[in-house]
Amino acid sequence: MSIEAARLDHRDLNRDLHVFATDPLAGAGLPLWLPDGAVIREELQALAKDLARADGCQGVYSPVLGKRALYERSGHWAKFSDDMFPPMAVGGDELVLRPANCPHHALIYASAQRSWRELPLRLNELAAMFRAERSGVLSGLSRVRQINLDDTHVFCRPDQVAAEAARGLRAALRAQEILGLPVDYVRLSLRDDSPADLGSPRYLGSTAQWQVAEAALRDAATGAGLAERGLALTDAPGEAAFYGPKLDLQVRDGRGQEETIATVQVDFSQPERFGLVYDAPDGSRQPVIMIHRGTVGAMERVTAALLERYQGRLPLWLAPVQVCVLPVSDGQDEAARRLTDGLLAAGLRPRLDVEGSLGARIRHARQRRDHLIAVLGAAETATRTVRVTDVAAGFTGTVGEESLIRLVGDAYAARRPRADWPAEITDV
Repeated sequence: MSIEAARLDHRDLNRDLHVFATDPLAGAGLPLWLPDGAVIREELQALAKDLARADGCQGVYSPVLGKRALYERSGHWAKFSDDMFPPMAVGGDELVLRPANCPHHALIYASAQRSWRELPLRLNELAAMFRAERSGVLSGLSRVRQINLDDTHVFCRPDQVAAEAARGLRAALRAQEILGLPVDYVRLSLRDDSPADLGSPRYLGSTAQWQVAEAALRDAATGAGLAERGLALTDAPGEAAFYGPKLDLQVRDGRGQEETIATVQVDFSQPERFGLVYDAPDGSRQPVIMIHRGTVGAMERVTAALLERYQGRLPLWLAPVQVCVLPVSDGQDEAARRLTDGLLAAGLRPRLDVEGSLGARIRHARQRRDHLIAVLGAAETATRTVRVTDVAAGFTGTVGEESLIRLVGDAYAARRPRADWPAEITDV
């Protein structure tokens, strides 16, 4: 079976693609993003920022460390300390690498007095958080100890919860559409309803709060149009977060294994623990509700899923090398450099390869999964054209230099998976 036909794990694909590296000196579960991996991550981060901005989110930054007392207040220490890195004694304080971003965002909300008219307040940060995963479960980019998460926390009134959760779910579904990661179903992750777990310290908050949150998420699933999208909502008792129920977007990899790629969660507990309130119209102070929402998801997990979904041949807008430029001989070097410079000037990512035989360079470009292969021979140079092969689209044709730059640029700007090649190319 050829490398193109086999369904390869992202770690196997990485041998050809050089997206990330690992080193014992860095430590297990702490991948090093190589230049091509950095391109993918930067594109995902830009998508996350664009979706957040379009959804009315405001950007913030917060530290990756916090006092142990912060996570005791949030409830993470009691529920999650076995999965956290041990505290570090610094200047009389115990500092901890954060397991989640929400406690810091709660502090940002608490930094000012809030009116009911300001809400909802949506705070977005693409931030690092840390999990002390056991060495035996670490795996490439899919299971790591530092997670870089596209994370938004919405602070809203009770009457806004269902609409805000639906907004978050729509944004997450839109992100997966752009990425081309088919969502298998949406999971409503609930508290276990067994008598032993009702009121259990395993979960925070009252039964009444959980019931309200669950109803809001069911309304949100309807408001986001899951049925119209052909997606089922499936209840999953026992899969809730310790502070509330959640909607999880579930995808399957090439081996049929299920992963959560994005999530929307309702949280009454942390706002209570931090005393987060807003000034109501009657002058009273009322408790705010927090919604945790991930849109694009964790950079590591999403990159692993994309590499496996596309078997390394990423959509044009994500591809580290969008156009591999190959002159047949040194007689075409000047034309190849002109094309490369034109692609660079248009904000695109070309790679000029001149070393070795043409056949070897084409094989190398295919092995690296460069998105387009652009060959310039004597005939193409004379007519300012390029012989283009788009493996993913099954297209091979002769295209004018300017048309190639325009078609690739248009696809990149629109985050399309490939260039929109016309049925007939006439601009030669």
